[in-house]
Amino acid sequence: MTDMSVTQILFRDAEQADAREIAALYRLAAGGVADVIWDALKEPGEDIIDAGARRYAREDVDFSYQNCAIAECRGLPVGLLHAYPMHADPDFDPASVDPVLRPYAELEEDDSYYIAGIALKADYRRRGMGTKMLRLAELRALTRGLAKLSLIAFEENTDSVRLYERLGYRVTDSRDIVPHPLIQHDGRALLMVKNLG
Repeated sequence: MTDMSVTQILFRDAEQADAREIAALYRLAAGGVADVIWDALKEPGEDIIDAGARRYAREDVDFSYQNCAIAECRGLPVGLLHAYPMHADPDFDPASVDPVLRPYAELEEDDSYYIAGIALKADYRRRGMGTKMLRLAELRALTRGLAKLSLIAFEENTDSVRLYERLGYRVTDSRDIVPHPLIQHDGRALLMVKNLG
C-alpha cells in the first residue's frame, strides 16, 4: 500500500450484509479465540468463517453486526471495530465456560464499553488507523453514558499493548492463556481499562 492515506478511510455502521466480512476481520484480531468458538458451532459443510458470519448476522446480541463499525477505503472494507456495553452478570459462573475460553470470560470490566475486537488488514496497519478506531470507541462509549472502556490484549502482542498504554489503557487484571491448537498466543491475556472521566 503506497498511495493510500488514512484520510481516505471512512467509518460506517455495519449492516447485516457485512456479516461475512466482519467475521473475517474479527478473526484477524481474535488470536484464534474466535476459531475455537466458531469451530464448535460449525454446521455440516460450513467453514469457520461461515459459522462466524452466522453469529454476526444476528440482532440484539453482543456479537452482532449492530455493534460493529467498518473502516472502508475507496468503498472496500479494510478494518473493524466491534464493541458493546459490558455489564457483568452477577449469576455468571466462569466454571460453566469451556476451560480454554474461561480466562477471557473472567476478564470483564463491569459498566465499561468493551472493545471485543479491533482489526485492520495488513496493508492498513501502522498508519494511525488503530488510534482512530480507538478514538471512535471512546466517542461511542460516551454517547452510551459509559465512562470507561475495556479490552483484552495478548501480552505477546507487544505492539498492540504499547498502543493501548500510550492511549491511556492500563492493565488491571490478567489470566494465563490455556494452550489450544487454534490459539495463536502463549503467556497471559491482559484486561486493559481506560477511564474517560
